[in-house]
Amino acid sequence: MTSTSAEPRMPGLEIRSIDYVPLDERHGKLWHLGPLWFMSNAQIATLAVGLISITEGGNLVWSLIAIVAGTVVGTFFMAFHSAQGPQLGLPQMIQSRPQFGYVGALLVWLFAYLQYAGFNVFNTILTGDALHTTLHGGVDLWVVVVTVVAFLVALVGYDVIHRAEQVLTYTFLVVFGIFTVGILVTLHYPPGSFDLGAFRWTPFLAQFGVVAGYQISWAIYVSDYSRYLPPDVTVRRTFYWTYFGSALGGIWLMVLGTLLAAWAGKNFDTIRSIDAAGDKVFGGFGAIVLLFAALGLVSVTALNMYGGSLTLISAIDSFRRVRPTLAVRLVTIGLTAALSLIGALSATSNFLQNFNNFLLLVLYLFIPWTAVNLMDYYVVRRGHYAIAEIFNPRGVYGRWGWHGIIAYLVGFAAMVPFFSVPNLYVGPAAEALGGADISLFVGLPVAALLYWLLTRSIDVEAERRLAEAEAAELERAAHAHREP
Repeated sequence: MTSTSAEPRMPGLEIRSIDYVPLDERHGKLWHLGPLWFMSNAQIATLAVGLISITEGGNLVWSLIAIVAGTVVGTFFMAFHSAQGPQLGLPQMIQSRPQFGYVGALLVWLFAYLQYAGFNVFNTILTGDALHTTLHGGVDLWVVVVTVVAFLVALVGYDVIHRAEQVLTYTFLVVFGIFTVGILVTLHYPPGSFDLGAFRWTPFLAQFGVVAGYQISWAIYVSDYSRYLPPDVTVRRTFYWTYFGSALGGIWLMVLGTLLAAWAGKNFDTIRSIDAAGDKVFGGFGAIVLLFAALGLVSVTALNMYGGSLTLISAIDSFRRVRPTLAVRLVTIGLTAALSLIGALSATSNFLQNFNNFLLLVLYLFIPWTAVNLMDYYVVRRGHYAIAEIFNPRGVYGRWGWHGIIAYLVGFAAMVPFFSVPNLYVGPAAEALGGADISLFVGLPVAALLYWLLTRSIDVEAERRLAEAEAAELERAAHAHREP
């Protein structure tokens, strides 16, 4: 069993943000990661990720295979990031400073913040539509309500998010278990849906790439929700709880999306198709599914506000050192919520139609980042960092981490010819492959290997000695709620 802290913790609202979590405040159990990442994926925004192959002409069986394969690959990288949280006691994105520098990390923080905002616009519109379909009152009204509720959950913070996802997981297993069985029993699919001989390369890779990108996009969140765990948890078990929770939730909902799209055909609409399919199980069950699905979307909207706040604080801290307080959390979560609300209320139907393109862009932006971050943590520095130096603008990690920046930019540039974004850009290599997108398999190795080559001269042992010398002050500063 995972050890827990016996020390009393501050009740009520979470105060900590980007700062280090001291050892005597570590708490929680490792299995809590399973429900959190299961439920984060087991919501109907994930369902929409499973539509790509069907809408581009692929058949059902190959769509299902692409979903499973993309999830298996994408979740692998995401789960390895989760293991960083207990060891470092830091949220995810602040960990980019050792690779990109105190100021240079703004490059990836900007992309991360855009991702949080983009997903929240999509999530809140989808939630508003689901609640309007079942309870009426107008989509805009429910978008506002959802934003306010998610804001409050994000403000209370880490512990309430974990508890909410645990409760939602148990309810999900009942509601969506019945819904899934009903779909398998009552719906009928077009001829050739399960013909393995009807393989088409382009829709298969499109589905694989979007699924892998969706799973990798969670990589910027994961340490945020494992950083309070005690450091004696193993990397392997942290990986397993995160991996299987996220993969099972993702596969389940994406498969449902593919099944519904194959059944509904050109008439597919996320909310109305769920409602109609649910009512085939028994009258009114579609509304029950949608109401519960809305709760899942509220929880993931809160996750985006929480992570967006941490990213925004990290960015501000690059210019002016921030003392982590409740007031800072309140302002940054509020600003993130307001921006999401404005985006949702002003979004057009084109935004929803281009969700696929948004997912692909997220994949492109974070593939080289995840390669650099994981290579640094597991191969170059092997999990040993001078954490106090991460908060020092003149520290050993420098203001600009050119090793990471160069590896990121070169990795991204290497991917460009392989990009395939319908109606936006198809690179020459992707065009030669009939529109197939294999940029994932290019950007990862290029960025990772180049970073490894560029960092051969780093004196990791000296950084380890510095970390040991600064450890006591790091703990004292954390207890005083200030940066070291």
